[in-house]
Amino acid sequence: MSLIAAGGVFIAGVFTYNKWQEYKARKSMERVFGVEHDDVLMRQGDVPAERAEPSFHLGDVPMPDAGSGAYAAPDHPAGAVPGPSVTPDDDTPPVPVRSADASVPPAELATCLVDPLIDCLLPLELEAPIRGDKLLPVLQKLRFVGSKPVHFIGLAVSGDWEPIRHGTVYTKLQGGVQLASRTTALNELEYSELITRLRAVADEIAAEPQIPDMIEVMQEAKNLHRFVANHDAQLGVNLASNGAPWAISTLLGALEKLGFDVRPDGRYAMPDGEGGYLFTLSTNVTLAEETTSRLTLLLDVPCVSPARDGFGSMIGCAKSLMGRLDATIVDDYNQPLSDEALASIADQVKDFYADMEASDIPAGSTRALRLFS
Repeated sequence: MSLIAAGGVFIAGVFTYNKWQEYKARKSMERVFGVEHDDVLMRQGDVPAERAEPSFHLGDVPMPDAGSGAYAAPDHPAGAVPGPSVTPDDDTPPVPVRSADASVPPAELATCLVDPLIDCLLPLELEAPIRGDKLLPVLQKLRFVGSKPVHFIGLAVSGDWEPIRHGTVYTKLQGGVQLASRTTALNELEYSELITRLRAVADEIAAEPQIPDMIEVMQEAKNLHRFVANHDAQLGVNLASNGAPWAISTLLGALEKLGFDVRPDGRYAMPDGEGGYLFTLSTNVTLAEETTSRLTLLLDVPCVSPARDGFGSMIGCAKSLMGRLDATIVDDYNQPLSDEALASIADQVKDFYADMEASDIPAGSTRALRLFS
């Protein structure tokens, strides 16, 4: 009887211990996935519970104040009020990030590659100075985790931080993984993979990595992705033929005269003169079609600097095509867009740009191009 009683007590103890471990594990996961912290990118304001594309509308929908830090979209879908569509179609080509200018100082270029505002910083302490020639082949093994790019910069013996290059000796390294992109935030699986691979890289170059706390990194990634989702605006206007459909061969000449670059996928892009694009144009038909009766011009708002007036350039181009092709500028419901309506949208775009500027991610900047590419 004593042995039976002792066995019962032991079993009860094991059961209680397991329940306690489950409770602690559950609380730990709640801290990882459920805790919300204030962030410079997410100031006070309404934030949608799930991703929703921002919309520019012509109705009485109020625009958020510049500097609010959270550019919340209305609850109704894009295009519910007559006006240009801002919801991208599936095959919309991204505006490419401009290549680094050779005249950019190394220190400034280093900041572009590893940016404390949009990257998770990964310091590595080297046991001894090491040449870039030995570092580059090893660091090339860790360029992405999932879809998130990973970059490294080094502290040269000259005392400047710069991108790793041949012929230079470095005393410290700083890595950075981008916390969010247009599609997703850095997640737990990607972060775990990153740390595993980072340790392997560090072992090869005799370095000691400083690993950031996963809970904090995940929260920063979620906040940054909310910002990206709330500012992921693509603004389009349409040209509808007033008569017969246009022959694609005829369009080619008109578009090339206006300065469009022809893309392999059948789209056209207006270059900005510095390796990027102001806006794109789609014929809305497959490459096999010979005619079209509708053109769509699309501005990737956060990827074009306000100084370039992408919206004004796009509307100017649309009006030029309207005269050449006998067309009308319309919204997604084929309702004509008046000059007053277009001016109202232009004012809203200015507010949108002011909000991005207040969040230290100006439209068209290197930060914005990295996040929205």
